[in-house]
Amino acid sequence: MPEGVTHVYGIWKSAGYTTGLIGKNHCFDRQEDIDLIDVRGELWHRGLMDESTLKGMEWVRLVEKVKAAEVGRADIKRQSPRIAHAITDFPEEDYGTAVITAQTERYLEDHAAQDNRVDNPFALWVSYPDPHEPYEAPRRYAEMFPPESIDLPPSRDGEFDESSPERNRILHRILGLSGDSEDDIRRAISVYYAMTRFVDDGIGRILDTLERTGLRDETIVVFTADHGDFMGEHDMIVKGGVFYDCLVRVPLIVSWPGHVPQDARDESMVSTIDIVPTLLQLQGIDVPSEFWGEPLPTVTDAEPRDAVFSEYGSGGPPFTMGDLEAMPEPYGYETLIGSLQWREAEGDRRMVRTSRWKYVHDPLAPPEELDELYDLEADPAELTNVAANPANAKVIAGLSARLDAWRAETGDGPVVPLPEPEHYATGGNFRPRVRR
Repeated sequence: MPEGVTHVYGIWKSAGYTTGLIGKNHCFDRQEDIDLIDVRGELWHRGLMDESTLKGMEWVRLVEKVKAAEVGRADIKRQSPRIAHAITDFPEEDYGTAVITAQTERYLEDHAAQDNRVDNPFALWVSYPDPHEPYEAPRRYAEMFPPESIDLPPSRDGEFDESSPERNRILHRILGLSGDSEDDIRRAISVYYAMTRFVDDGIGRILDTLERTGLRDETIVVFTADHGDFMGEHDMIVKGGVFYDCLVRVPLIVSWPGHVPQDARDESMVSTIDIVPTLLQLQGIDVPSEFWGEPLPTVTDAEPRDAVFSEYGSGGPPFTMGDLEAMPEPYGYETLIGSLQWREAEGDRRMVRTSRWKYVHDPLAPPEELDELYDLEADPAELTNVAANPANAKVIAGLSARLDAWRAETGDGPVVPLPEPEHYATGGNFRPRVRR
């Protein structure tokens, strides 16, 4: 979070809320931002953070036992450079997902026991890191999803030929599963499903605690995720900076009994940046003018929207296939992490998605770089880029105009410092050449 940015924790604090964050802290490293969080317990996908990240409450599980269970995650043996999964047998309550759930239950119980809880509202971000690579699940959950029951996603030979943008081909070169056995792919997906079910059960426990403590009717609950993962889609696993639905389309559920319609499904195109404006409106708090998001339809009286936008990159130079080939082989997860800063910084690509079409364009890309266009009705798996089809010229013109209008409305983001421009490839660290 850059210095001086208005964010929701400051707004909640000013409005008299007790603020909390339990789980992974995705955003805040500046002390002035962290000071706005009253109750804090950080636990990431590789385990507990140090004691400085604990504030306002104690861990409900013995730290030594939790750390003992974390050893399995840290020591997972890779099945290949791309795949790492394991089924383990530590006490279930010591896994990170269970610890975050129990910590949240304790937080809610403590709040409900306060005499002044009506005058002391809370705003709590429960941030489950899982399901996250490396993939590990307790045996009981893994047995719910036998590998032989897994349906593999559709695929297309030649998807990453010259009709695909270079950055997509680079990502597939890093993460492509052609060298992995179908058995390992199925097992990795089954463990991912098991981790997801573990989180799902944790959320059920939290909702039950809200009911049991009498807090449910006065609590707005939002469930979402920050991204998806490749689970065999596009012949890849994990994630990368591209705009396929398996990565950018996430769940979004809003619930507040008596205030938000129940059992209603809205087909509008919306974004996670709409969540905070929605919450503030429901809470009766003014939404700052600099916030880009809009209140959600159905949840509020906002009008439905037929398009949603996304962006990636901060104006950096291209990361080319030649840059990738300067890195040590075999390619895989270490390559993904070793090149992460530079692939994330490259370009200024933007996406617009409607119910039928998805269009991706980067005005900073080299002239030979391809746009992406997918017909989501004919090709929901996004296996064929049809941007070069002359029959779609009018579609592209209309979507391009919408992207231009969105860019004009939102402006450019803050300047993000780029990595140092040296070029080397050792030990998984990589810095690409600067191109003028």
